[in-house]
Amino acid sequence: MYRNLIKPTFDILIASLAFITLLPIFILVLIFLLATNSGSPFFLQTRPGKNGRLFKIFKFKTMNDKRKKTGELFPDDVRLTRIGKFVRKTSLDELPQLLNVIKGDMSIVGPRPLLPEYLSLYSKEQSRRHEVKPGITGWAQVNGRNAISWQEKFKLDVWYVDNQSFLIDLNILLRTVKKVFISEGINAKGQATTTPFNGN
Repeated sequence: MYRNLIKPTFDILIASLAFITLLPIFILVLIFLLATNSGSPFFLQTRPGKNGRLFKIFKFKTMNDKRKKTGELFPDDVRLTRIGKFVRKTSLDELPQLLNVIKGDMSIVGPRPLLPEYLSLYSKEQSRRHEVKPGITGWAQVNGRNAISWQEKFKLDVWYVDNQSFLIDLNILLRTVKKVFISEGINAKGQATTTPFNGN
């Protein structure tokens, strides 16, 4: 009952209230990113959701599109702007995903939506992370986020799929608030963002 009825209702209510409450911050970040990115402040990307269904995820864009003379993009650490670093550090880049929750593509809590090209790389067990809607935050995010290995993340994701409950979701939300304040586990070691998943 919680997974199929109560949680989806809570998701829409909480996301709607949060978006209205945080709208002034949303607008402020939008203005700063417009000024520093020399382009769109939003980053839209196709991601797989529940049962692998593809959708467009909304994020604030923290990197510019500067390219080398060859036309190739500069590495992430070069393109990550000062404002972008702050937005990532405070997790404000995830704020537009409240719209994904309101649309029904995502949940407040669930496994993070990753890249569609990873779908063919998962083991049968790892692919079970798609049995539920992806979330803005999740069990893997409060247990290491980008500072743990892909295999550890996927084990945590599948654990969440099997143990999802109101108390666990509440625990994740409270721990997420703490993680945001101490800026823990944002980047993989030695990386500006995180390393790509290349299979098991």
